[in-house]
Amino acid sequence: MTQTPEIVVLGQLGAVYGVKGWLKVQSYTDDVEAIFDYHPWQIRKQGKVQTVEVEEWRRHNKGLIAKLAGVDDRDAAHLLTGADIEIQADQLPELPEDEFYWRDLIGMTVVNTDGYNMGVVDQLMATASNDVMVVKANSNDAFGRSERLIPFIQSQYIQTVDRENKRIVVDWPSDF
Repeated sequence: MTQTPEIVVLGQLGAVYGVKGWLKVQSYTDDVEAIFDYHPWQIRKQGKVQTVEVEEWRRHNKGLIAKLAGVDDRDAAHLLTGADIEIQADQLPELPEDEFYWRDLIGMTVVNTDGYNMGVVDQLMATASNDVMVVKANSNDAFGRSERLIPFIQSQYIQTVDRENKRIVVDWPSDF
């Protein structure tokens, strides 16, 4: 049985820029320019996937633009607007033991230091000061919560992240 490789979305192709096939690029990587360190890209639009190479890229104002190989005019570029930029997960660099990709945390069970099961990490969001876990509470949550927002600050609120058992222990009150 062949296992399908895990796919990671790194960004999205935006509006057409100019008449020679350039596109705006929205990067989801920490360092926005790091999106260009990965190649080839798989781009997905309306369920259709194709492999593309970035021919050239540059910063433009506060954003990024790119020219994809074989996309030589505005009409061809327009067909790609809104496409997700994907790579295979094994292309991502290994992280130190105390760092995590968001995709690794999603789905983990969150338990506080008192042993209360607070729910499952549904998503993460970036804020100006730190990342925040959105924890979807259990349907029978004793405190009537549907979700909790817990800052992902390892030195303060996050006690342990157990990748193997998909469990995060937090120092966070059950009723908050």
